Amino acid sequence: MRHRIVVAGTDTGIGKTVFSAGLANFLGANYWKPIQAGLEGETDSRTVARLAGLSDDRIVPERYRLKTPASPHYAAEIDGICIGAELLDVPDSGERPLVIEGAGGLMVPLNRSTLYIDIFARWHLPVVLCARTGLGTINHSLLSIEALRHRKIEILGIAFIGDENANSEATICKIGGIRRLGRLPWLSSLTTSALQTAFKASFCRDQFNP
Repeated sequence: MRHRIVVAGTDTGIGKTVFSAGLANFLGANYWKPIQAGLEGETDSRTVARLAGLSDDRIVPERYRLKTPASPHYAAEIDGICIGAELLDVPDSGERPLVIEGAGGLMVPLNRSTLYIDIFARWHLPVVLCARTGLGTINHSLLSIEALRHRKIEILGIAFIGDENANSEATICKIGGIRRLGRLPWLSSLTTSALQTAFKASFCRDQFNP
């Protein structure tokens, strides 16, 4: 099995799915979203398939598909099920790398006793931490870095998403002792071509090696 990378975030709504699409295209990887909460409209897997130009066979089916757009534990409770953390084993992606996208921030609960970060720790896979560049990102990023290290989870580096904020980005990398992978800017036209061009300009493929 080839290289597997977890894409995690400091918070929800920061652009992890767009980043995951760019990374999957960039690395020629398959994509897996273990838990999808919210089925109305385009799911994250469908968004990644569209933006990364991935065929259906490169999208690993979600282990849980929940109707309500909420924290996985709450969405599951509304649906009348309990997410079994023991069932969330990483699937075999064949000869391709695998990009795995989490949900929300690191401490999002999957059930009343397990957090997403607990699953990341069990997987022993490297994490790319995605962070916004706006106000509050220093606190959120440093807390997330500390939480990952406390659980001895390997961090490949931090990827910023949004408008340039050189001071905040440098502060996070210096205090957090973390490698800056690059910054994906907001794209006025979010298309496969625009995302691919921005990713190539912002990131180096070698930085995502284990």
